[in-house]
Amino acid sequence: MNKKIGIMMGSDSDLPIMKEACQLLDELEMDYDVTVISAHRTPERAREYARNAATNQFGVIIAGAGKAAHLPGVIAASTNLPVIGVPIRTSTLGGADSLYSMVQMPGGVPVATVALNGAKNAAILAVQILALSDEDVKNKLIDYKENMRIDVNNTAGRLKDLGYKKYLEEYF
Repeated sequence: MNKKIGIMMGSDSDLPIMKEACQLLDELEMDYDVTVISAHRTPERAREYARNAATNQFGVIIAGAGKAAHLPGVIAASTNLPVIGVPIRTSTLGGADSLYSMVQMPGGVPVATVALNGAKNAAILAVQILALSDEDVKNKLIDYKENMRIDVNNTAGRLKDLGYKKYLEEYF
């Protein structure tokens, strides 16, 4: 059975960032579940989700959070599955608080952490992890990366043909 990717966030205000993970997984036709779980307001639900994740056929969990950003760590402490943290940029400290909360985990409780607001990269990393044991997922990933390569080469060709001034006029 194919493994799902769990996507969670501490608040629905994180959804405009986390939707990028959902969009990428939709594009790759990956199975995922998206929810809101607060490490501070619903800690029991967070632990229950994490403890049951493998039983519920999840292979990787992506957790986005801002400010204190404890959600990925709470999840990582309660499951053996890989957890990818997405630090959400904040208005008070610009996201440094979120980033530090995720990357400064104690030994034995790792959280793979992507860039601030890096939900798309978190989804790609989750797919890469699942591709290690699923040939279908691996092929989807290969196709996705090949399409990125083609897009960059097409852009380079357009820029060369038009010159930078005309390219800027047409595309920006």
